[in-house]
Amino acid sequence: MNPSDPAGPSSLTGRLTLQTPLGAVLSESRIRLLEAIDRCGSLNRAAREVPLSYKAAWEALDTMNRLAPEPLVERLTGGRGGGGTRLTGYARQLVRLHRAMESSQQDILDRIGPVPDDVDAPTLRGLIRRLGMRTSARNQFATRVTALSERGGLVDVRLQLGDAEAAASGPTLLATITPESAELLGLAPGREVWALVKAPAVRLAVRPARRPPPGRNQLAGRVAQLRPGATRTAVTLDLDLDLGGGESIHAAVDPDVAAGLQPGDAAWAVFDGDQVVLLTFG
Repeated sequence: MNPSDPAGPSSLTGRLTLQTPLGAVLSESRIRLLEAIDRCGSLNRAAREVPLSYKAAWEALDTMNRLAPEPLVERLTGGRGGGGTRLTGYARQLVRLHRAMESSQQDILDRIGPVPDDVDAPTLRGLIRRLGMRTSARNQFATRVTALSERGGLVDVRLQLGDAEAAASGPTLLATITPESAELLGLAPGREVWALVKAPAVRLAVRPARRPPPGRNQLAGRVAQLRPGATRTAVTLDLDLDLGGGESIHAAVDPDVAAGLQPGDAAWAVFDGDQVVLLTFG
């Protein structure tokens, strides 16, 4: 707004930076660098695309690798292309997380709408707090709708896990909801939604069912962690989704069920589609 303009409402925009105790690991410029590396397969070409000098790009990548808990890139040697640089599955997950959070942040700011220039900080903080979302569901998946079909007066929503290119032929998630809910959420193929599943709704199996009942999810994985509790054992499975890694699911099961499991064992997460809650923004 120009100084000569009368006072009026201003639009809100946000800038997202992910912090670690050691400093910022992801900012917009670093995210764009990682995305360019993923497209180009070369740090040199990615630097030109961003654009950054090669030295600045190398230093940014080195800083990210030092701050991140897992490697973000892997070096490729030999082959027809003479080698290159490729993002790890963990890095792709971070990029997806950053973009999803960035989109959600802007959705919230858009919902707040134009804000008068003279609004006080406590009022604005209170409004943002009311728009914030918290959920007790331990499992939260960023997904995309691939298909909708009617079954017994309900709607089965087929959801793709991970990014479209990596997961186009991979396993999917099924949510079963009412037609009214599908209409209210504006569901259609291509729509991005969050799928939430509470840990107690997830059962574990040591072998898959050949023909699971209609409406049932059955996701293959390997036991990553077991945490015994007073009445339940918390089990984390790393899912075999062929998405470059990073996806997991949490279950809370009877100790007897978890007694025969060890980290690294194959297992299947089993839960019904009507236990999946769908969430959209906007």
